[in-house]
Amino acid sequence: MKDRMLSGIKPTGQLHLGSYIGALRQFVNFQDDFEMVAFIANLHCITVPQDPQTLQKNLRDCVALYLACGLDPKKSIIFLQTDVKEHAQLGYIMCCHTYMGELNRMTQFKDKAAKGEASLSGGLYTYPCLMAADILLYDPKYVPVGDDQDQHVELCRDVAARMNNRYGQELFRLPEAYNPKVGARIMSLQDPLHKMSKSDGINRGCIYLLDPLDEARKKIMTAITDSIGHVHYDPENQPGVSNLMTIMSALSGQSLADIEKDYEGKGYGEFKKGVADVVCDQLNTIQQAYQKVISSDILRDVLEDGARRASAIAGPKLDLVQRAIGMEILDR
Repeated sequence: MKDRMLSGIKPTGQLHLGSYIGALRQFVNFQDDFEMVAFIANLHCITVPQDPQTLQKNLRDCVALYLACGLDPKKSIIFLQTDVKEHAQLGYIMCCHTYMGELNRMTQFKDKAAKGEASLSGGLYTYPCLMAADILLYDPKYVPVGDDQDQHVELCRDVAARMNNRYGQELFRLPEAYNPKVGARIMSLQDPLHKMSKSDGINRGCIYLLDPLDEARKKIMTAITDSIGHVHYDPENQPGVSNLMTIMSALSGQSLADIEKDYEGKGYGEFKKGVADVVCDQLNTIQQAYQKVISSDILRDVLEDGARRASAIAGPKLDLVQRAIGMEILDR
């Protein structure tokens, strides 16, 4: 029997190249070796205000891009988080077993609070509890995450171990974080010290999977590099060039050493053109597949089947937890 792997994407905006390299492509690569549970984290989307129509489009596009990028609904369980009600219910139970001191140490909320951001929601504060529920419902062995999410997986393990000990039985398997070695953290093209993000205000540092190809090419050709003039992987001294090399390596399969060799003695303009060619080839493939998916009726079938299969796992797990706690009084 295959080990289970679980991950989800929170599409508060359109999916971008960092999402693809760091997450979606990993899901596709793993689905032959693991029982893959890949959900769309739409409950997590509303921790910050969302325009309803925009959110609905982003969710629809996210599912379509899951399929366009190669996730196979026969191999993977693909569903919307809200279609499996056990997520929210176990999420509340996780809140009741998580200490405020632990939540206060979570970097995302702590950083936003330190910046003085107004109107921070209770959902943003407690979302690590919901994330723990998302994971623990399915007893996965691995959770592929970027290194900025390791803290949340550790909290998930701590709360799971606490509940196992408190109720005297193994309610949950303790998951392990899996960090991809190449391309796990793609940086902004305009600010290579920060991760590529859909919240990029000037919108030139982020390449979206549905960007027109000429626009994606322009973003790469205007990417920040340096004055050294040598294609070399050195994230500390040449973060912009190193980021472009990481993107090229992740999409082409070339090693960083081979990329350095190919562009030895060549300028950044020629190097950027090579990166743009690789990126645009990949985007073109994804966008053609996306158009086929979005114009078909497959999305409803995939989501309904995924929710049914996910509920068959999540329902018994929630029942087990609630009985261990003493919350159930009826036989089911």
